[in-house]
Amino acid sequence: MEDHSKDTESTPTPPQLLERRVRQRQSPASHLREKLQQSVKCSIPRVRSTLIGFFPVVKWLPKYKLKEYVWGDVMSGLIIGIILVPQAIAYCLLAGVEPIYGLYTSFYANIIYFLMGTSRHVSVGIFSLMSLMVGQVVDRELFLAGFDLNDDSAALNSSQNLSSAGGLSVELMGMQCNKECYAISIAAAMTFLAGVYQVLMAIFRLGFVSVYLSAPMLDGFATGASFTILTVQAKYLLGLKIPRHQGYGTVVMTWCNIFANIHKTNVCDLITSAICISILVAGKEIQERFKDRLKIPLPTELVVVAGATLASHYGELNGRFGTAVSGHIPTGFIPPQVPSFGLMPRVAMDAIPLAVISFAFTVSLSEMFAKKNGYTVRPNQEMLAIGFCNIIPSFFHCFTTSAALAKTMVKDSTGCQTQVSSVISALVVLLVLLFFAPYFHDLQKCVLACIIIVSLRGALRKFKDVPAKWRASKNDAIVWLVAMFATALISIELGLLVGVVFAMMCIIFNTQNPKVSLLGQADGTELYEDMEEYANLTAPPRIRIFRFQAPLYYANKETFLKSLYRTVGVEPFLELTARRKAGKVAKEMSVNGGGNGELGVGLVNRELDFHTIVLDCSAIPFIDSTGAATFKGLVKEYREIGIDVLLACCNTSLVDSLQKGQVFGKTDSDMSGMLFHSVHAAAVHANISGTHKTDESLV
Repeated sequence: MEDHSKDTESTPTPPQLLERRVRQRQSPASHLREKLQQSVKCSIPRVRSTLIGFFPVVKWLPKYKLKEYVWGDVMSGLIIGIILVPQAIAYCLLAGVEPIYGLYTSFYANIIYFLMGTSRHVSVGIFSLMSLMVGQVVDRELFLAGFDLNDDSAALNSSQNLSSAGGLSVELMGMQCNKECYAISIAAAMTFLAGVYQVLMAIFRLGFVSVYLSAPMLDGFATGASFTILTVQAKYLLGLKIPRHQGYGTVVMTWCNIFANIHKTNVCDLITSAICISILVAGKEIQERFKDRLKIPLPTELVVVAGATLASHYGELNGRFGTAVSGHIPTGFIPPQVPSFGLMPRVAMDAIPLAVISFAFTVSLSEMFAKKNGYTVRPNQEMLAIGFCNIIPSFFHCFTTSAALAKTMVKDSTGCQTQVSSVISALVVLLVLLFFAPYFHDLQKCVLACIIIVSLRGALRKFKDVPAKWRASKNDAIVWLVAMFATALISIELGLLVGVVFAMMCIIFNTQNPKVSLLGQADGTELYEDMEEYANLTAPPRIRIFRFQAPLYYANKETFLKSLYRTVGVEPFLELTARRKAGKVAKEMSVNGGGNGELGVGLVNRELDFHTIVLDCSAIPFIDSTGAATFKGLVKEYREIGIDVLLACCNTSLVDSLQKGQVFGKTDSDMSGMLFHSVHAAAVHANISGTHKTDESLV
């Protein structure tokens, strides 16, 4: 140890090229105090900026370019409104509520997002995935309350909020509530909570939660949910009256029930479903094939709904063949009502995944289309907007909303310029609410199911992309498959949880099994790279340059050490143990007067084929205290067998962690001789130090 210290002292120290700035870090208490002072300041400009930030429409609407924007906004708004009407009625099948509530939801969501949203193109309203998640909770609570889930009788006028004579009812907020009233009360309570969660996430800046929802995981989750939606709607195609399965394994159990009751298929519903699906698919194919020639999307859904309604009404399909129909859809608006606080504890946990998925889809779509069209959005304001798109409508008998990709793409492709198009869409829905809603009385439920199933074509087609995903990234493909199967075979909520946890485990696994490299130098240059990946590289004489391509923390400490020992070929503990044993043998030989004492001394003082290890830290983004302790122990252990350990290409946060861990000594006295800004500088220093050691040993 003394000899080594002498060597270190005599080795010339390279001049310091870079000098760290001295930063005065603000204490947490003073930082918090400053933030609080800024937040409580009140002035007219601050109030004005806050209101404009909360209602972005106040800023952009006065600057609206009427001649330039109005035609695109009106056209896209009309088209989206025409698409919204049949979808709003259809998605109520998924949500387990009456069709009128889907129209309410579409109307209020468009108006509120117009006032509060920062995206010009996003279409906010009912979304199949949100409707399915709401419907599962609604059916569960109806079942627990004792309602008959097989009851397909026509809905009563919901404005009465009373049960029919002789029917089951429950008391809710001091009123007797029938099945339809109880269903929308559950949906509204859950929607209110989801909105509150989203607003709280915006207030506390918790938007970072969405970064844990990776694109492959969300993609697989959406595909699995689409398969669940298809399964849930399959019974309507066949006209079967079977309840939605409660609990895990909905897909498997529902298909078992369908095949067990296949002999009860309603032939009229089956024929109607076949005709409607054929027309819808043909319309979609024509739309995709001739999208360059067609300036506006074909209103296939509206044509199918209108035609099917007329056929059902004049053919008296409900009376003659017993087909299930939508039933009475009232006109006008139901008086607002406070969501039931008594139901909220029952659905509080169910609202969490609803809130997360809703804001994740909304924010991601907003940013995607903003980038495409050359403007910016404020993610935090988007969370507030979608939160209030859930809170306020929950008082008006609505269920959870989100941005929808398909309708947003239609808005973008039909010339939408601003959210004025959302007002036009809301007016179309309002027109139906006030005048045309009762005309959908005889619309068969199987037609609505056909609209839902055909709308899933895009998500279900992603199965064809699995081989391409596998070739591009096996890790992403596995995450996609796990999220998809967990969502489809277990449940929506657990599928989301499994997908998130599995994606994070994959990241942890990658950091525990990173690529390690032994670096060589390109001739005549200062470039060092992986000798296994590149040809014509030369290993520096008597120096090992090791690269570890992952953060160093408690979970992969052992992996780092084992890979280093394996790569350089020397484990210090084993080498030191061997030397001690050899020294003991040499001592015994000298005591006994044996003739092999020189051999024992040679074993003790045997020279290794390298004298320095350079750790290239360019691929190590951070270390924790365990990682710093690992570096410190490594330097000490190799120093005991005469090998120096140098560090190169460390970022500033890494250097700070090493200093806190006293890797360079208590006063950082060894920093100048151990830390280098480049691999080449460390290699040059190692060569000079090694030559100096050799000269001293010869002397």
